[in-house]
Amino acid sequence: MKGVVLAGGLGTRLYPLTFATNKHLLPVYDKPMIYYPIDTLVNAGIKDILVVTGGPHAGDFIRVLRNGKELGIKHLEYAYQEDEGGIAEALKLAEDFADGKPICTILGDNCTDADISKEVNNFRDGAHIFVKEVPDPERFGVAAFNSEGEIVEIEEKPQSPRSRFAVTGLYIYDSTVFDKIRSLIRSDRGELEVTDLNTLYLRDGKLSWSELQGFWKDAGTIETLSEVYRYWAEKNVGLRNERE
Repeated sequence: MKGVVLAGGLGTRLYPLTFATNKHLLPVYDKPMIYYPIDTLVNAGIKDILVVTGGPHAGDFIRVLRNGKELGIKHLEYAYQEDEGGIAEALKLAEDFADGKPICTILGDNCTDADISKEVNNFRDGAHIFVKEVPDPERFGVAAFNSEGEIVEIEEKPQSPRSRFAVTGLYIYDSTVFDKIRSLIRSDRGELEVTDLNTLYLRDGKLSWSELQGFWKDAGTIETLSEVYRYWAEKNVGLRNERE
Protein backbone atom coordinates (compact mmCIF):
# COMPACT_ATOMS: atom_id res chain seq x y z
CA MET A 1 0.00 0.00 0.00
CA LYS A 2 1.11 3.53 -0.78
CA GLY A 3 0.54 6.68 1.25
CA VAL A 4 -0.68 10.14 0.29
CA VAL A 5 -0.40 13.23 2.49
CA LEU A 6 -2.64 16.10 1.38
CA ALA A 7 -0.90 19.30 2.39
CA GLY A 8 -2.24 22.03 0.13
CA GLY A 9 -4.41 25.03 0.91
CA LEU A 10 -3.59 28.55 1.99
CA GLY A 11 -4.19 28.05 5.71
CA THR A 12 -6.28 31.23 5.96
CA ARG A 13 -7.71 30.21 9.35
CA LEU A 14 -4.16 30.39 10.70
CA TYR A 15 -3.33 33.89 9.46
CA PRO A 16 -0.96 35.60 10.24
CA LEU A 17 1.06 32.45 11.03
CA THR A 18 0.76 31.23 7.45
CA PHE A 19 1.82 34.45 5.74
CA ALA A 20 5.39 33.11 5.65
CA THR A 21 4.95 29.38 5.05
CA ASN A 22 2.49 26.54 4.43
CA LYS A 23 0.47 25.68 7.55
CA HIS A 24 1.64 22.06 7.46
CA LEU A 25 5.20 23.23 8.12
CA LEU A 26 4.31 25.16 11.28
CA PRO A 27 5.91 23.80 14.46
CA VAL A 28 4.05 21.34 16.66
CA TYR A 29 6.29 21.05 19.71
CA ASP A 30 9.66 19.91 18.28
CA LYS A 31 8.58 18.90 14.74
CA PRO A 32 6.93 20.47 11.70
CA MET A 33 3.25 19.58 11.63
CA ILE A 34 3.58 17.37 8.54
CA TYR A 35 5.95 15.01 10.37
CA TYR A 36 3.02 13.66 12.41
CA PRO A 37 0.85 12.37 9.52
CA ILE A 38 4.00 11.01 7.86
CA ASP A 39 4.84 9.16 11.08
CA THR A 40 1.32 7.69 11.09
CA LEU A 41 1.91 6.19 7.64
CA VAL A 42 5.49 5.05 8.24
CA ASN A 43 4.57 3.41 11.56
CA ALA A 44 1.90 1.44 9.70
CA GLY A 45 4.54 0.10 7.31
CA ILE A 46 3.84 2.53 4.45
CA LYS A 47 7.16 3.74 3.05
CA ASP A 48 6.10 4.92 -0.45
CA ILE A 49 4.61 8.39 0.05
CA LEU A 50 3.33 11.25 -2.10
CA VAL A 51 2.92 14.75 -0.66
CA VAL A 52 0.34 16.87 -2.49
CA THR A 53 0.82 20.56 -1.86
CA GLY A 54 0.11 23.91 -3.46
CA GLY A 55 0.11 27.65 -2.94
CA PRO A 56 3.02 30.08 -2.82
CA HIS A 57 5.08 28.14 -0.26
CA ALA A 58 5.08 24.71 -1.91
CA GLY A 59 8.84 24.74 -2.39
CA ASP A 60 9.36 24.87 1.37
CA PHE A 61 8.47 21.19 1.63
CA ILE A 62 11.59 20.09 -0.24
CA ARG A 63 13.81 21.97 2.18
CA VAL A 64 12.05 20.40 5.18
CA LEU A 65 11.41 16.83 3.99
CA ARG A 66 14.17 16.49 1.38
CA ASN A 67 14.08 12.84 0.19
CA GLY A 68 12.32 11.59 3.32
CA LYS A 69 15.00 9.09 4.31
CA GLU A 70 15.44 10.57 7.80
CA LEU A 71 11.71 10.02 8.39
CA GLY A 72 11.79 6.36 7.39
CA ILE A 73 10.41 6.95 3.89
CA LYS A 74 11.77 4.69 1.17
CA HIS A 75 10.44 6.72 -1.77
CA LEU A 76 9.05 10.27 -1.61
CA GLU A 77 7.29 12.16 -4.39
CA TYR A 78 5.65 15.57 -4.60
CA ALA A 79 2.66 16.79 -6.59
CA TYR A 80 1.54 20.40 -7.04
CA GLN A 81 -2.14 21.35 -6.92
CA GLU A 82 -2.77 24.36 -9.15
CA ASP A 83 -6.06 25.43 -7.57
CA GLU A 84 -7.99 24.59 -4.46
CA GLY A 85 -10.99 22.37 -5.03
CA GLY A 86 -11.51 20.05 -2.10
CA ILE A 87 -9.91 16.90 -0.73
CA ALA A 88 -11.11 14.68 -3.56
CA GLU A 89 -9.77 17.17 -6.10
CA ALA A 90 -6.32 17.00 -4.51
CA LEU A 91 -6.47 13.22 -4.33
CA LYS A 92 -6.89 13.03 -8.13
CA LEU A 93 -3.24 14.01 -8.46
CA ALA A 94 -2.21 10.71 -6.87
CA GLU A 95 -3.55 8.47 -9.65
CA ASP A 96 -0.25 7.88 -11.47
CA PHE A 97 1.59 7.50 -8.16
CA ALA A 98 -0.91 4.89 -6.91
CA ASP A 99 -0.30 2.75 -10.01
CA GLY A 100 -3.36 0.59 -9.35
CA LYS A 101 -2.49 -0.06 -5.69
CA PRO A 102 -4.56 0.86 -2.62
CA ILE A 103 -3.70 4.17 -0.99
CA CYS A 104 -3.86 5.37 2.58
CA THR A 105 -4.63 9.08 2.55
CA ILE A 106 -4.16 11.47 5.46
CA LEU A 107 -4.64 15.21 5.70
CA GLY A 108 -1.47 17.09 6.50
CA ASP A 109 -2.96 18.79 9.57
CA ASN A 110 -4.12 15.55 11.19
CA CYS A 111 -1.98 14.76 14.22
CA THR A 112 -2.57 11.41 15.90
CA ASP A 113 -0.67 8.76 17.83
CA ALA A 114 -3.12 6.01 16.83
CA ASP A 115 -1.76 2.79 15.35
CA ILE A 116 -3.50 2.04 12.04
CA SER A 117 -1.28 -0.87 11.00
CA LYS A 118 -4.04 -3.45 11.58
CA GLU A 119 -6.43 -1.70 9.21
CA VAL A 120 -3.68 -1.16 6.64
CA ASN A 121 -2.56 -4.80 6.71
CA ASN A 122 -6.10 -6.21 6.63
CA PHE A 123 -7.43 -3.93 3.88
CA ARG A 124 -8.65 -5.71 0.74
CA ASP A 125 -11.01 -3.50 -1.26
CA GLY A 126 -13.55 -0.71 -1.04
CA ALA A 127 -12.88 2.14 1.36
CA HIS A 128 -12.12 2.33 5.06
CA ILE A 129 -12.64 5.46 7.13
CA PHE A 130 -11.49 6.27 10.65
CA VAL A 131 -13.82 8.05 13.05
CA LYS A 132 -13.29 9.74 16.40
CA GLU A 133 -15.74 10.94 19.03
CA VAL A 134 -15.39 14.72 19.33
CA PRO A 135 -17.08 17.49 21.34
CA ASP A 136 -17.78 19.59 18.22
CA PRO A 137 -18.95 17.20 15.47
CA GLU A 138 -20.67 20.01 13.57
CA ARG A 139 -17.21 21.04 12.31
CA PHE A 140 -16.74 17.75 10.44
CA GLY A 141 -18.31 15.10 8.29
CA VAL A 142 -20.31 13.04 10.80
CA ALA A 143 -21.08 9.31 10.63
CA ALA A 144 -24.65 8.25 11.40
CA PHE A 145 -25.12 4.62 12.53
CA ASN A 146 -27.97 2.13 12.68
CA SER A 147 -28.67 -0.14 15.64
CA GLU A 148 -26.20 -2.74 14.29
CA GLY A 149 -23.36 -0.23 14.32
CA GLU A 150 -23.28 0.15 10.54
CA ILE A 151 -22.78 3.53 8.93
CA VAL A 152 -25.95 4.53 7.10
CA GLU A 153 -25.05 8.11 6.20
CA ILE A 154 -22.24 10.63 6.35
CA GLU A 155 -23.44 14.19 6.89
CA GLU A 156 -21.17 17.10 6.02
CA LYS A 157 -20.96 19.66 8.88
CA PRO A 158 -24.55 19.09 10.05
CA GLN A 159 -26.24 21.67 12.29
CA SER A 160 -27.82 18.84 14.29
CA PRO A 161 -25.37 15.90 14.19
CA ARG A 162 -26.83 12.40 14.52
CA SER A 163 -23.74 11.24 16.38
CA ARG A 164 -20.57 12.68 17.90
CA PHE A 165 -18.33 10.59 15.65
CA ALA A 166 -16.40 12.77 13.23
CA VAL A 167 -14.92 11.28 10.08
CA THR A 168 -11.25 12.08 10.51
CA GLY A 169 -8.96 13.07 7.68
CA LEU A 170 -7.62 9.55 7.37
CA TYR A 171 -8.90 7.17 4.69
CA ILE A 172 -7.94 3.99 2.85
CA TYR A 173 -9.13 3.55 -0.74
CA ASP A 174 -8.87 0.85 -3.38
CA SER A 175 -7.93 1.53 -6.98
CA THR A 176 -11.51 2.43 -8.00
CA VAL A 177 -11.26 5.70 -6.09
CA PHE A 178 -10.10 7.71 -9.11
CA ASP A 179 -13.01 6.62 -11.31
CA LYS A 180 -15.33 7.55 -8.45
CA ILE A 181 -13.73 10.98 -8.14
CA ARG A 182 -14.29 11.56 -11.86
CA SER A 183 -17.99 10.91 -11.33
CA LEU A 184 -18.38 13.48 -8.55
CA ILE A 185 -20.27 16.73 -9.01
CA ARG A 186 -18.94 19.89 -7.41
CA SER A 187 -20.70 21.07 -4.29
CA ASP A 188 -22.22 24.50 -3.75
CA ARG A 189 -18.82 25.73 -2.57
CA GLY A 190 -17.22 24.54 -5.81
CA GLU A 191 -15.36 21.57 -4.35
CA LEU A 192 -15.21 17.82 -4.92
CA GLU A 193 -16.21 16.72 -1.43
CA VAL A 194 -14.62 13.74 0.27
CA THR A 195 -17.96 13.09 1.98
CA ASP A 196 -19.54 12.55 -1.45
CA LEU A 197 -16.69 10.22 -2.38
CA ASN A 198 -17.13 8.15 0.78
CA THR A 199 -20.89 8.08 0.18
CA LEU A 200 -20.34 6.41 -3.20
CA TYR A 201 -18.51 3.57 -1.45
CA LEU A 202 -21.26 3.43 1.19
CA ARG A 203 -23.96 3.04 -1.49
CA ASP A 204 -21.98 0.18 -3.02
CA GLY A 205 -21.77 -1.56 0.37
CA LYS A 206 -17.98 -1.12 0.27
CA LEU A 207 -17.39 1.26 3.19
CA SER A 208 -15.92 -0.06 6.44
CA TRP A 209 -14.88 1.92 9.50
CA SER A 210 -13.02 1.82 12.77
CA GLU A 211 -12.55 4.21 15.67
CA LEU A 212 -9.13 5.74 16.14
CA GLN A 213 -7.64 4.73 19.48
CA GLY A 214 -5.54 7.40 21.13
CA PHE A 215 -5.14 11.09 20.44
CA TRP A 216 -6.40 12.71 17.25
CA LYS A 217 -6.86 16.33 16.36
CA ASP A 218 -6.78 18.43 13.21
CA ALA A 219 -4.52 21.43 13.69
CA GLY A 220 -6.24 23.69 11.19
CA THR A 221 -7.25 26.52 13.52
CA ILE A 222 -5.40 28.61 16.09
CA GLU A 223 -7.30 26.85 18.89
CA THR A 224 -6.69 23.29 17.68
CA LEU A 225 -3.07 24.04 16.79
CA SER A 226 -2.59 25.13 20.39
CA GLU A 227 -4.24 21.94 21.68
CA VAL A 228 -2.10 19.73 19.44
CA TYR A 229 1.08 21.54 20.48
CA ARG A 230 0.20 21.15 24.17
CA TYR A 231 -0.59 17.43 23.80
CA TRP A 232 2.69 16.56 22.09
CA ALA A 233 4.72 18.74 24.44
CA GLU A 234 3.23 17.04 27.50
CA LYS A 235 3.58 13.58 25.96
CA ASN A 236 7.23 14.07 25.02
CA VAL A 237 8.13 15.57 28.39
CA GLY A 238 6.41 12.63 30.08
CA LEU A 239 8.34 10.11 27.96
CA ARG A 240 11.59 11.89 28.68
CA ASN A 241 10.91 11.85 32.42
CA GLU A 242 10.16 8.11 32.28
CA ARG A 243 13.50 7.44 30.59
CA GLU A 244 15.34 9.50 33.20
